[in-house]
Amino acid sequence: MSQKKVSLKDLDFNNIGGWPQQAKIVFCVLVGLLIVGLAWWLFVRDQREELAGLERQEADLRSEFETKQGRAANLEPLKQQLAQMEQQLQQMLRQLPSKTEMPDLIVDISQTALATGITNELFQPGPEVPKEFYAEKPIALRMVGTYHQFGGFVSGVASLPRVVIMTMHDISLQPRSRNKDAVITPNSPLELAGTVKTYRYLDEEEVADQQKTAGTAKGGQGGT
Repeated sequence: MSQKKVSLKDLDFNNIGGWPQQAKIVFCVLVGLLIVGLAWWLFVRDQREELAGLERQEADLRSEFETKQGRAANLEPLKQQLAQMEQQLQQMLRQLPSKTEMPDLIVDISQTALATGITNELFQPGPEVPKEFYAEKPIALRMVGTYHQFGGFVSGVASLPRVVIMTMHDISLQPRSRNKDAVITPNSPLELAGTVKTYRYLDEEEVADQQKTAGTAKGGQGGT
């Protein structure tokens, strides 16, 4: 007995229960596929986009981690290099005059100028100005001497037992004679006037006081 072929025209959608068994199975499969498609569209697609975002975030974090890991690997050598630089700095500072040596050093500078034939019309040390790890001593001066005498003075200061650093501020060097028509020769007197600064290192107690003062100043600024 042959089975009657069923077409869509013969199906009554208002009476699905009366459909043949084969038609019911096909209809259920189509409905299931439709539900699965809608579920993927509504849920799975959003999850895939979120997953793609998380994968990009993972790649960024991995790159950041590798960068920080490389920095961390170089941190210890940098610390050692910094410690060596600080040690070298302390050694260089120790070559500067100490607090007790500073008065004698100033006398030595003045005597060196006199020994080369320079006339000290003014040689007036000012108050010290403490810095972070050293102190500067300004000296107001006015000296008269020849070009060669000033050269001898600089050479004499450089040969002192202690390392002497002198920086010049507002220094003027000009002929002593005010006559514009005067002929300037290597032996003509010159006048050097202005301020020089020399430096000494701070001892451990002075450095501690400086750090304490700096910390107090920062604390006061933060409280205002």
